[in-house]
Amino acid sequence: MKKLLLSLLLAGLAAVVLWGVLRKGDPPKVNFARVKRQTLISTLPTNGKVEPVEWQAIRAETGGLVNHVSVEDGQTLAKGAEVATVADATLQSETETATAKVNEARANVATLEAGGRPAEFAEIENSLARARLDLAQTQKTLASLERLVAKQAATKSEADSVRDKVQQFELEIAGLQKRRQSLVSTTEVAAAKARLGDAESLLRLAQQRATLSVIHAPMAGTVYGREIRTGAYVSPGDLIANVGRMDPLRVRVYVDEPELGRIAVGQPVTITWDALPGRQWQGTVEKKPAAVQALGSRQVGEVICSIPNEGRVLIPGTNINAEIRTAVVEGALVIPKETLRHDAQGDYVFVLQEGAIARRAVKKGTSSITLVQITEGLAESDVVALPADIPLKSGDRVTAAM
Repeated sequence: MKKLLLSLLLAGLAAVVLWGVLRKGDPPKVNFARVKRQTLISTLPTNGKVEPVEWQAIRAETGGLVNHVSVEDGQTLAKGAEVATVADATLQSETETATAKVNEARANVATLEAGGRPAEFAEIENSLARARLDLAQTQKTLASLERLVAKQAATKSEADSVRDKVQQFELEIAGLQKRRQSLVSTTEVAAAKARLGDAESLLRLAQQRATLSVIHAPMAGTVYGREIRTGAYVSPGDLIANVGRMDPLRVRVYVDEPELGRIAVGQPVTITWDALPGRQWQGTVEKKPAAVQALGSRQVGEVICSIPNEGRVLIPGTNINAEIRTAVVEGALVIPKETLRHDAQGDYVFVLQEGAIARRAVKKGTSSITLVQITEGLAESDVVALPADIPLKSGDRVTAAM
């Protein structure tokens, strides 16, 4: 039994060796693709980021606690609409202090224009009244004495003594009147009015600063990128939110430096967003890059595209996929990209001629993701070798598989 099994095993092994020897003499199998004509649409796939065509940042103009936020992302605002309010206790205190100073200055001007300080003015008026009364009584006494002197019923010295008193009262009245007039000078009134003007200016400034605590939209548009919530503390210049126009949108598409020569203004652009599979947005190239810059490990130019955004589905800051249609060639002679080879002598392909590989130099034109146009070197009847697991060279005989 063991001898039988051993014989069968040896026979099988001999058959395998014989089959291998016989197969070794067959040409290797190589896959080929036919050269064909078709409309070639050349596209340049890349990525980009969405932003509004026009936008402005809304920033806090004063520091404090945010006591109210009036907007949400996606909300449409009119220019000047309230966005948020910031509570600043120091601004309220400044306004109250400035108001008190204005009221005090106004009262001072009113007092001066009325003739001076009320207490001192009243004292002078009372003194004038007493002096006028004393003068009137003394003048009556003088008149009586002068009649008595004429009748020799009184002496001249008695009349002169009363006359002196009349003159004293007249001088006292004149002095009081002069004192009353000197209570308020033109200069004092002007100075008081100047102080009132300064106080009113400080009040207006305090009121203007207080209005800064109410934050308004600088333009009409849609809110996005809101950063602040009610109860947060903000400093002057902190970002509250952004507001911008959402239709159309601007898309910054990042094109690698070697591909920038394919870009032209007006080329069609197709935008897709991973968040909405199957949805597409169509636009055009609006502006070519002015400079090349680093983007991670890439050197890219920023190509500006304009994309209609009906319904405002796309939002600023979105990372999108972009495909720019750089050329359309009708009836192009094309081959799969992987069949095109290159070395120091230039571009070439391996074609099949009478069962053997033959090298043929070619010139390429436009390309798509999978195909490349051949402008010289091939005919529509040719077949070209696809990459193989074995090295290929001109003259090798092969078994072709299409």
